[in-house]
Amino acid sequence: MHTYRIGDAAALLGVSADTVRRLVDGGKITAERDRTGRRIIPGPALAAYARQLHRAERDSMGSSARNRFSGIVTDVILGDVSAQVEIQAGAFRAVAMVSRESAEELKLEPGVPAVAVIKSTNVVVDRP
Repeated sequence: MHTYRIGDAAALLGVSADTVRRLVDGGKITAERDRTGRRIIPGPALAAYARQLHRAERDSMGSSARNRFSGIVTDVILGDVSAQVEIQAGAFRAVAMVSRESAEELKLEPGVPAVAVIKSTNVVVDRP
């Protein structure tokens, strides 16, 4: 079974290590101690918590798209008809091509919050 140190779990969840410690202390994420006494989180426990977070977010929205990444617009390149919009969502960068009209209606510019909603039938999964 794969386990995660507190800092690694924090990076995967997009929160601080202190937040993960509070979640463990509050019983929201199960942790164990390794042979050196450090807290480690079993992979299935971390996955269960992440799934719970996603379900809570999904249940509050009215969309069939399940892949949503909240972030900040870092760049917008306007063309004659389309616009390239770059969003930084935690450690992840999403680049989208949208109509220029949509970019202008949404007032997309660097610094505004945005959500990248991704609906795809082709997803590649890699392991680091």
